[in-house]
Amino acid sequence: MREAEIEKRLRNGIRQIGGRCYKFVSPGNDGVPDRIVVLPGGQIVFVELKTETGRLSPLQRIQITRLQELGTDVRVLKGLTEVNQFLEEMK
Repeated sequence: MREAEIEKRLRNGIRQIGGRCYKFVSPGNDGVPDRIVVLPGGQIVFVELKTETGRLSPLQRIQITRLQELGTDVRVLKGLTEVNQFLEEMK
């Protein structure tokens, strides 16, 4: 399954539970996670999506570590199964 299809499932699922799923683009900061998920109650999660066989680039690892060191919740989700598990957890 393509990453775009996985991303669509995440967007739709977050919308169904009352949240927002924004595309995260940060000029000059390559490697940032794909999405910022904002949930009811103010919970914010950065999400990097991959296919089942996808891997993080070295730059993505650095960016994720930087965000985690700031105390943020960052998730790397591989495939529909992990996206569905994440959606269940966020309900």
